[in-house]
Amino acid sequence: MFDTEKRRNILGGHRILLFGILCLFGICAAQVRPTNGKQKKEPQKTKVYLLHSDILRFNKEQNPDAQILVGNVRFRHDSAYMDCDSAYFYEARNSFEAFGNIKMQQGDTLFIYGDWLYYDGNSQIAMLRENVKMQNRNTILTTDSLNYDRVFNLGYFFEGGTLTDEENILTSDWGEYSPATKNAVFNYDVKLVNPKFTLTSDTLRYNSQTKIANIVGPSDIVSDQNHIYSELGFYNTTSGEAILLQRSVLTNQQRQLVGDSLFYNRNKGYGEAFRNVVMTDTENKNLLTGEYGFYDELKGNALVTDSALAINYSQNNDSLYMHGDTLRLITYNMNTDSVYRKTFVYHKVRIYKSDLQGVCDSLVFNSQDSCMTMYHDPIVWNGKQQLFGEEIRAYMNDSTIDWAHIINQAMSIEQMDSVHYNQVSGKEIKAYFTGGDLRQVDVIGNVRLGYFPVDGKDSTLIGYITAESSLMNVYLLQRKVQKIKMTTQTDGVMYPMLQIPEDKLYLPSFAWFDYIRPLNKDDVFRWRGKKAGQELKKSVQRKPPLPTLKGLLKK
Repeated sequence: MFDTEKRRNILGGHRILLFGILCLFGICAAQVRPTNGKQKKEPQKTKVYLLHSDILRFNKEQNPDAQILVGNVRFRHDSAYMDCDSAYFYEARNSFEAFGNIKMQQGDTLFIYGDWLYYDGNSQIAMLRENVKMQNRNTILTTDSLNYDRVFNLGYFFEGGTLTDEENILTSDWGEYSPATKNAVFNYDVKLVNPKFTLTSDTLRYNSQTKIANIVGPSDIVSDQNHIYSELGFYNTTSGEAILLQRSVLTNQQRQLVGDSLFYNRNKGYGEAFRNVVMTDTENKNLLTGEYGFYDELKGNALVTDSALAINYSQNNDSLYMHGDTLRLITYNMNTDSVYRKTFVYHKVRIYKSDLQGVCDSLVFNSQDSCMTMYHDPIVWNGKQQLFGEEIRAYMNDSTIDWAHIINQAMSIEQMDSVHYNQVSGKEIKAYFTGGDLRQVDVIGNVRLGYFPVDGKDSTLIGYITAESSLMNVYLLQRKVQKIKMTTQTDGVMYPMLQIPEDKLYLPSFAWFDYIRPLNKDDVFRWRGKKAGQELKKSVQRKPPLPTLKGLLKK
């Protein structure tokens, strides 16, 4: 039997308070409905019909406008059916208030359940409270406070709710869901939980059919493999594909990829960045920048092109800047103790560091032995020293050059002034550095020397020495020659300064390439090639081991 006194005590005062709060926030039957930018729909005023009730009675004193219904109560309004245990039916107002085991059905795909319901047939808005569940096929929305607008086929909650489908569980403080379009909007403390990741945000739009989350506010997507931060974009929670805008950030362990826009495929483990790309490796203290970037987190491979720049900042704030048309990073022995990486830079490579500058056509850096190999007319400068040959291998120690090996047509030149240069050439040269300064040069095979001794008192040039040998060692201090040692000397002549023959002043392979030397970190982007006729004619034709894109993707 319907307990009128109990209903009055428990629900009477609460209902009045609830109606007042809902009206205060505009969430009541008379509120303006969401239109999503479209012209507001006016509901057709059709009659609410009472189909069944075990008991019908009236109480003129307590509620003179209501029919009191008890037991298996059922209403119909157009195509919607509503069942409950008991109800107040306000036939004149075309509305009713229902209690207990509420079930609202529209068509054969939408079911709404709850403990309390107020339905206004004129506005076609249903207000459900306590243990509310909206079920639309495999999508279920649970909350304690739900308003359902039949005109717009839209349900919205404002005291916390949970949306569950086959893939995800979403929670937020406020939200709405459209059974027709499958679109949902969530606000305030939004959380999307997927078996592979968790997404948290302040605002999120989601489609339960496509499983695509539309990010429209600061959002974090966290998984075991990586962390994504974005304020605008789309994320397909099924395929793992994402399109992210507005300087979104992809972080994988100690590596980070940033760009004006990002494309990311979680299932395949790779990301692409477009415009103003920054790829940072905090473990190795370097970063890559450019207009396009690619990163494969599963294989450890990366590529940057279009204004590509590599910056190594590991040495006392004295960063090494390296530019080329394309930069590639390939990781070998991934996820093992013997992991190492190779960096390929090509073409038109330019390098700048305060104590080291370089130019070549292509370059390979191997982290296994910290060797940077330069191909095709490579040149290296250290202060007033210039080294060049067919191939240069520079062995680095924490981004500072340790020693260099120049192979074939090797030459070392030291500028004394605008006219005079110390010169030595040979088949190969090994140059050793200490603290970034050149300290020793070993010249091997077919050695030719052109050298100006200096007066120790006033540093004036006292003559010019030419010599030939099979091996020579040059020792320097503070970038000045201190001693020269030659073995198996075959010829040597010293000329006074005023009697130097013009054909002896420069060795046959002499060339001073200061006009193409990088001047600062910004100058690495300004390519200047050698003047016509100054290119080296290769004694041995060798091609640098540059990877192809096809080969990169197979790694």
